[in-house]
Amino acid sequence: MATSYQQFCPVAKAMELLDERWTLLVVRELVMGSEHFNEVRRGVPRMSPTLLSKRLHQLVRAGVVDRRPDGRYLLSAAGRELRPVVEALGLWGTRWIGELGDADLDPRLLMWDMHRSVVADAVPQGRTVVRFRFPDAPTGSRDWWLVISADGTDVCDIDPGHEVALTVTGRLRALTEVWRGDRTWQDAVGAGELVVSGPADLRRSLPDWFTLSTFARVPRPVAAGR
Repeated sequence: MATSYQQFCPVAKAMELLDERWTLLVVRELVMGSEHFNEVRRGVPRMSPTLLSKRLHQLVRAGVVDRRPDGRYLLSAAGRELRPVVEALGLWGTRWIGELGDADLDPRLLMWDMHRSVVADAVPQGRTVVRFRFPDAPTGSRDWWLVISADGTDVCDIDPGHEVALTVTGRLRALTEVWRGDRTWQDAVGAGELVVSGPADLRRSLPDWFTLSTFARVPRPVAAGR
């Protein structure tokens, strides 16, 4: 745990556990439904495996997370009570911390977020592959494939070899802003910052294939009120 604040205040006692680097983001991933170590890791791609293992161990020891015999990590009753805390932080961050630096843009996290927000009924039946190309992303993270099927959605950073239904090419910032609800698909496509290639009917329906971020519909304050 973090160094004790040496205060009896329950906020201080809670933060002795939760304010260590990455801890609340690990909780966020568990709240979002990740259960296995590698699933949690994909939601915090810049966190080292060693540190992730340490944080999970701390959360288990604190009674926030239960580690099952099959290796799954599940929130305990105490951990589940953190859901509204995580949601409140997301709401507050969306409303009041709106600026994104270039270092905040991460295609690995974006693709992981998008893969768990697929609207299965809106996607054509069978296997549907959407390729995403970010020419401005760092080398090695410019090409991604979401493979959507009745069994779920897989995220691939290596060509899975299946026929691609649609290809989305554009700026990583543009798709991140769409995902966050800062702008619409139509706006980004109309500005030429995202180009969708494929059959016309699939291009038109693509925005309906994803529900966008949990916080995409959070109202933003007007500039004068910030």
